[in-house]
Amino acid sequence: MIALGLAVAAMLLQPPRPGGLTNPAPMMLETPNTRMIEKGDQSNIDEARRVLVRTDAEWTTLWKQHHPDKPRPAVDFSKEMIVGVFMGSRPNAGFSTTIISATVANGALIVRYAEKVPAPGTMSAQILTFPYHLVAIPKAPVTDVKFEKDK
Repeated sequence: MIALGLAVAAMLLQPPRPGGLTNPAPMMLETPNTRMIEKGDQSNIDEARRVLVRTDAEWTTLWKQHHPDKPRPAVDFSKEMIVGVFMGSRPNAGFSTTIISATVANGALIVRYAEKVPAPGTMSAQILTFPYHLVAIPKAPVTDVKFEKDK
């Protein structure tokens, strides 16, 4: 867990990429207005999916698919939106996904995320996993959402 935290911190400290957005008013995970809803490797969503949830009805539908037997976390959709990344079914332990940042620019929400896969030859538990990460971000008047996977 510490290594994952250090990896995320290292990614956040990287300089902007050439050709990137200028002054994008970042909303990074460390800001007080952003909060983690849930992260783990056991979701009932078995296909890869990236989502932006803007309403209580959408949240109810997603949560019923994700964890139908678990109470749904409260979200005030007048102030927040949910961003989620689901990796889908994976053949063993060692896979994970992390939302790195959410940035609003020119009416678009750009969500950067990373996926970790076990290195070849790595020993890992032989159990199906379904890695995911759900984050609440401040509500923004966006008309488009783009998910960018870090390489």
